[in-house]
Amino acid sequence: MEIQSSGRAIEGLMEKVLSVNILSSDYFKELFKYKTYHEVVDEIYNQVDHVEPWMTGNCRGPSSAFCLLYKFFTMKLTVNQMHGLLKHQDSPYIRAIGFLYLRYVAEPKTLWTWYEPYIKDDEEFAPGSNGKLTTMGVYVRDLLLGQYYFDSLLPRVPLPILRQVTSHLEKLKLPIKQSGMTGDSNRLESNDTARRPPSVKASLSVSFGQRAPHRASTRDSSPVRRTLPSKQDKERSYDGDRAKSPPRKCRTRSSERDHDSERDRSDRDRGRYKDREHDRYARDHRDRDHHLQSYSDRDDKRRGREKRDWDSDRNRHSSSAGAGAGAGVQSVAELTVTNIAPAHLVGHQNHPTWQS
Repeated sequence: MEIQSSGRAIEGLMEKVLSVNILSSDYFKELFKYKTYHEVVDEIYNQVDHVEPWMTGNCRGPSSAFCLLYKFFTMKLTVNQMHGLLKHQDSPYIRAIGFLYLRYVAEPKTLWTWYEPYIKDDEEFAPGSNGKLTTMGVYVRDLLLGQYYFDSLLPRVPLPILRQVTSHLEKLKLPIKQSGMTGDSNRLESNDTARRPPSVKASLSVSFGQRAPHRASTRDSSPVRRTLPSKQDKERSYDGDRAKSPPRKCRTRSSERDHDSERDRSDRDRGRYKDREHDRYARDHRDRDHHLQSYSDRDDKRRGREKRDWDSDRNRHSSSAGAGAGAGVQSVAELTVTNIAPAHLVGHQNHPTWQS
């Protein structure tokens, strides 16, 4: 029978950056050859020496412990297999991975039932890469009470269930706060060397085939460490307030000069923009006037041609009409002479004038 799970998908059990790096790691791909529960348990015994999420040193990939834990996610362990992990005698890291499996996969309301028999377990081991020893009971209590595991986010335990766990611990007269062996309750307050925000960022570069920086340099360059000064830094800054005040004033004046120069630059840019806009407007206005003048000239020429054509047509019609009238008068005169001459000249046909 499988363990009663919370119902979350495998991809959503861990933080996205961690699960993506696990699935893309070469070591996890080599685990495909292991098909049985006992083969994975033997691999944990041979390869795991801490149960942090990320590897240490220059390489910033996911740890072998979490790759094997994810392998168990894909196998969906049964209740008997889980009891075999939690009671295993060969390696405390086999047991620790079993408790991690329950913290990620199991239904939150069943966690106390699983963890209670081991809440006072005194087997010592080092869960982190720093070698600090703790007992399995303290490790189990930290898993129950905390939401961050070496700066990796664990699934959220509902507040009513967390109150029940706290009540059970109080009845057993056990601490109700984390010991700090697996990271503090708030990742921003952790000062332990097992902090992992720089390593998480560096692990992304490993996925793309780039070499990550050394752990010490990444830890010192962490944005969290830069924004959260230590107690000694705060004391030094408090003692040297008077000595540091003049540089702050100088920096203030410098920032004011930079602001003034930036404002002058913006004013110059705005003036140049206005000049360009004015030139563009004047150019557009000249082009419009030129086009209007050319249209007016063409219209005047067209009107002149039309007027000349009209005048020539009118003169031609008037001249043709005058010529027709003259011809009519001449024909009438000729007809009159022709008709009257014979009457006047009757009997004078032998007149010398006619003869000639």
